Amino acid sequence: MTNITRRAALGGAAAATLAPYATTQFAHAAAPLIGKQAPSFYRYKIGDFEVTAISDGTTVTPRPDNYVLNASKDEVSALFAANHLPADKATHPYTPVVVNTGSKLVVIDTGTGEANFERSKGMSGQFHSNLKAAGIQPDQVDTVIISHFHGDHINGLLDKDNKLAFPKAEVLVPAPEWKYFMDDGEMSKQTTDRMKGVFSGLRRVFDALGRKVTQYEAGKEVVSGITPVATHGHTPGHMSFVIASGNNKVFVQSDVTNNPLFVRNPGFHLMFDQDPQAAEATRRKTYDMLVAEKMLVQGFHYPFPSLAYIEKSGSDYREVPVPWSPTI
Repeated sequence: MTNITRRAALGGAAAATLAPYATTQFAHAAAPLIGKQAPSFYRYKIGDFEVTAISDGTTVTPRPDNYVLNASKDEVSALFAANHLPADKATHPYTPVVVNTGSKLVVIDTGTGEANFERSKGMSGQFHSNLKAAGIQPDQVDTVIISHFHGDHINGLLDKDNKLAFPKAEVLVPAPEWKYFMDDGEMSKQTTDRMKGVFSGLRRVFDALGRKVTQYEAGKEVVSGITPVATHGHTPGHMSFVIASGNNKVFVQSDVTNNPLFVRNPGFHLMFDQDPQAAEATRRKTYDMLVAEKMLVQGFHYPFPSLAYIEKSGSDYREVPVPWSPTI
């Protein structure tokens, strides 16, 4: 007679339980690397409006010594390093927005352009592909509103073949910006390669459109619920926008500041600001308003999805990013 001890019985039960796995071949090979990001868009509601922030990507370039005109290279490098940014690089994200008002589909600024995707090896020029990934087709767009005439805001008006990217849309441009940059006399006064490039670049884009644009002024709704605000300084006719529906608002600040380091250091004069003193005054006035009204701000050059609140920090300011919401 065979005696089965309790320990042996328990051991046998355990072995029986594990038996189906004894011959299983577990995978030990590493999964292949994906090697690319997902399409980048983010939606939120402003009252009855649906706003979609759409990434055009980012550029990372060597930072010029005069990146900040009124601070030393070493001071700026130390600030970048303290904020965990490459001390010798300039990083610029780009985030156009799309507003669906229920009756109009509106694009505000258009990114660096599809042709830039190949030139930048996919780092930027992503707006149109991300737009389609967000379920929006270019021929659905009713209106394109341009804040100012720098290439990272207007080049996306054209596709990679220099054809109209938004074939059915009315293109709205700031009247003071058009007056200044379309003046041949102003173009002839330019002495720097950068400004000569700005003039030639914007004329290339608007000439491809046959200069068929509608000029607008600050303070008057261009689409129901979207009102331009004069924020001159970065360029002579630079505009930002208040999007309002019901009791909700968001301020689309265009280039009132570059990256958030200029929120925290509003006295810095960026090399891209055409009138640095006016740009600083505009920045402080705008941010005092945003603080007082506790209004959301959508920053074109903020880290994606580029949505924040502004708070006072001593005599300066700081941005408080809005938490990502998985629902709209």
